[in-house]
This record gives sequence, structure tokens and C-alpha cells, in this order.
Amino acid sequence: MQPDVQKKINWTLELIATVERVLEKYFKHITNSSGVYEVRIEFASNIFRVFSFFDKGNLIILINGFQKKTQKIPRKELETAEKLKLEYLNKKYGK
Repeated sequence: MQPDVQKKINWTLELIATVERVLEKYFKHITNSSGVYEVRIEFASNIFRVFSFFDKGNLIILINGFQKKTQKIPRKELETAEKLKLEYLNKKYGK
């Protein structure tokens, strides 16, 4: 990954961690999901998405990312995020 892209990703994650209300442009709930959110990063003409979820309210767990090339969220990417979320919760809480 290019250093400038990584800087933008880091900036976006820092923004989400420090502001009280994050604009939907950067962080939004994915409809028809089990509490999965997407972090949206734009750099030049590229858009990157990182799926995440909340653990105990304030802790955001980042689970998988990809470069988005279409308006629609790729079904396979969302399925992967749901699977990773479930694995995390099962390991941490034994559910």
C-alpha cells in the first residue's frame, strides 16, 4: 500500500477515535448486517472500506478491508466481515 494511502487511513481512524460525532461520510452502519459498520477512506480517485463493529460500546474492532470499485457493497466482503465478527465474539466471550 502506498504511504500516502496509509496516511489517509490512519488520519480517518484517528478522526473516528477522537470526535464525538463522526460524519456518515467516514463511518456508517451497514444495513442488513448484524451491527457491522464501514470506515470509508477516499484517496485520489480510490475508495477503501474497512468493516468494523463495536465491542462493549466504545471499542471498535476492525475486521477486514478492501478497495471498493462499485457503489454496491460486495456480498462476499460483507459475508467475510460477518464471519470474522462471529469468530471474534466466540473466541472472546465463548458464545
